[in-house]
Amino acid sequence: MKAFGAWAVGKTDDAAAEAIWRSGCCRRLTAALLASRGIRTPEEAAEFLREDAGLLHDPMAMKDMDKAVARIRLAVERKETVAVYGDYDVDGITATALLCSWFKRQGLRCIPYIPERLTEGYGVSEEALEGLAQQGVTLMVTVDCGVTAVSQICRAAELGVDVVVTDHHECVGDLPPAAAVVDPHRKDDDYPFKGLAGVGVAFKVVSALEGPEATEALLDRYGALTALGTIADIMPVVGENRALIRRGVWLLRTREYAGLDSLMAAIYVDKRRLSGSDISFSVVPKLNAAGRMGRVKVAFDLLMAEDRREAQCLAGELCTMNAERRSVEDRVYREALAMLGELRRPDAPIVLASENWHHGVSGIVASRLAERFGVPAVIICLEGEEGRGSCRSYGSFGILGALDAARDELTSYGGHELAAGLTIRRDRVDALRRRLADYYRSHEGERAQLRIPIDFCVEDPSLLTLEEIDALKLMSPWGVGNPAPALCMRDVIAEALIPIGGDRHLKLVAVKNGWRFDCVFFGVSVRELGIHPGSLVDLAFDPGINDFRGSRTVQLLLRDVRPSRMRGDPSVDMARRFFAGQRLLPMENAMLLPNRADLGRVWRYLTGRARCFEEEADTLLPDIALRAGVPVPGRVWVCLRVLDELKLIRLREADGVMEITVPRVEGKADLSKSELLQRLR
Repeated sequence: MKAFGAWAVGKTDDAAAEAIWRSGCCRRLTAALLASRGIRTPEEAAEFLREDAGLLHDPMAMKDMDKAVARIRLAVERKETVAVYGDYDVDGITATALLCSWFKRQGLRCIPYIPERLTEGYGVSEEALEGLAQQGVTLMVTVDCGVTAVSQICRAAELGVDVVVTDHHECVGDLPPAAAVVDPHRKDDDYPFKGLAGVGVAFKVVSALEGPEATEALLDRYGALTALGTIADIMPVVGENRALIRRGVWLLRTREYAGLDSLMAAIYVDKRRLSGSDISFSVVPKLNAAGRMGRVKVAFDLLMAEDRREAQCLAGELCTMNAERRSVEDRVYREALAMLGELRRPDAPIVLASENWHHGVSGIVASRLAERFGVPAVIICLEGEEGRGSCRSYGSFGILGALDAARDELTSYGGHELAAGLTIRRDRVDALRRRLADYYRSHEGERAQLRIPIDFCVEDPSLLTLEEIDALKLMSPWGVGNPAPALCMRDVIAEALIPIGGDRHLKLVAVKNGWRFDCVFFGVSVRELGIHPGSLVDLAFDPGINDFRGSRTVQLLLRDVRPSRMRGDPSVDMARRFFAGQRLLPMENAMLLPNRADLGRVWRYLTGRARCFEEEADTLLPDIALRAGVPVPGRVWVCLRVLDELKLIRLREADGVMEITVPRVEGKADLSKSELLQRLR
C-alpha cells in the first residue's frame, strides 16, 4: 500500500519568477521553479544555471593540499612505487581508478588496493599495509577513506610507507599522522565547498598537481569518472558538483569509454540520451554489485579497461553478479517475511538475524522491510558469535539516535539518522530488539507523518506543456540540494481511472480549465486510491515526458491524489454547530453519528500510517474520510473527537489546523463512556 503523507507546499515569488523569465535565461516553468527555491533575481538565476569550469575553486585552498602535492611530486621525481587505497563503493572505485590512471600517465608503478566488503570491511587495514610494503610501496594515497585511520597510519610509518590521506568523510577525533590529510571536512579547512565526493577530492588533488591551466584537459580526461562517483555517493548537486556532473554526463554521452560503454550496452541504456537518473538507477547498481558480492576488482577493471572485448566480458560479469545479488536479496527478503509471519503492522522496529544471510544485501532488505511495514528495520548477518547489521529508518524517525540509546548492547555502530550499520554479539540481539522497541515507543513525536515536499502549486495548467517541461532539464542534474521538481495542481477533475500493469498501477486522466493530462500512479491500484471518476481532486506529481515510439507527450507521474479542499461541506458545518452546543435536527444527528465500524476504520487508518498528523482541517478531514472509508467528513471529525475523549489519540485544534498524535495504548476502549456519542444519540 502506498504510504500517503501530508503535503509541504512551497510558494513561488511571482515577481521574481516574472523577472527571471523576462530576462530570457529560461522558460516560464523553469523560472517559477527557480523562484520557488529562493532565486530572486535574473543574476542569481544565471549564476545557478552556470556549468562552466569557472565554478571550480582553487584546489590549493584546501588544507594540506600543498603538502600532498609536494609528497606526490617527490614520488614522481623518484619513480617510487605507489599504491592507491580505495573503498568498495562506486565513489571509492572511481576515485581509485582516477588516481591510478594519473600515476600511470606519470610512468609510475601504481598498485590499486580496494578491500573486499565481505572479508575485510571498510577502511585501511594493517594487514593490507604490510602486504603493500612487501611489494615495495613507499607512498600510499587513500581515496574515500583514511581520515580516521590513526593507528593504521602509525603502522605505515613503521613499515616505511608515507601516506597521503584524501577523504571526504567527517573528521572525528585526532587526524592521522600522515604526510598530508586532504579533507574539506577538516575543522581547520576553509575550503568554500564541503560537498565533494571522495572522487571529487581525488580530482582536486590531480588538478592541484597539474595546475590551473590544465583544468579543461583534466575535466575532459577524468570528468566521466568524477561525475559517476559523485552521483553514486548522492552528494549535493550544487556548486562544484553541478559543474562536474554536467560535464561528466555530457562526456559519457559523447565520448567513447570501453568499459562504461560496454556496461551501458549490456543493460540497454541509450548513451545518447543518458541522464543522471540513468546513472543512479541503472549504471551504479551494476557497479555496486561487484562490491556487494565480494568481487570489487571486476568493477575497477571495467573502469580501467581499454580493450573493447575485455570490457564486454567484464560488463557481462557485472550483470551476472547483479542478477545473483537480486536473487540473494529476494531470498533473504522472503526469509525475513517468513520470520515475521502474519504480522501486518509491527508496532516497533523490526530486528531480524540469521546465519544464512549475505551481508552485501542486508541494507537493501532492511530498506524494503521498512518501506513495506512503515517502521525502521535492522537486518543482522550472524557469523559465529558476532553479527553485522544494516539499519534503515522510516519517516522522520532517527535510527542513529535509537542506536545511541542502545549502545551498551552493541560492539560498534555508526551512520546517520536514516541509515546506519552495527556490529553486535549474537547473545545481545534480543536485548537490542527490546531496547529499540522501548526507545521507539517513547519517542512518539519523532515518528511523524511522512511529508511530501512540493515546490509550488501550478495555478495555470498552460505551464505544463511539452516545451516547458522539456526545458526544465536546464536545471538538471537533479539530486540532493537540487531535487527533481515536484508540483501540485488543485481542483482537477479525475475524468477517468484506468487499471494498468495487472491493476498494480493506475492511469488517471485529469482535466482542468480545458487542459487534459495523462497521469500515472505506480504502486497504487484504482481500489486503493478510492477516487471515483468525476471527483474533484488535488494532484501531487513530478512533471515528465512519455517518449513512446517516437511520440513525445506530457505525462504527470503522481506522488499522491487527495480530495480537493472542502468548500462548505454541510456535514462539517453540522459538526461545528454540534461542538458549539447547538441542537441539531434528528436527520443531522444521524449523519454525524459514527458506529463502531466507523470509529474502527478511522483508528486503523491513524495507527496504520503514522503516529503524528498535522495539517489544515479543510484538507485533513476529507483525506481521512477517503483513506479510512468513512465518506462523511463531519462524521470523521466526530470520530476524532471521540477517540480523543477516550484518550486513544491526542487531538489539538487551533486556527483551522489539526494536530493528531497517536500514543501507545493497551486494551480496548469502552464506547459507552463517550459523552459525545451519548449526546448525538
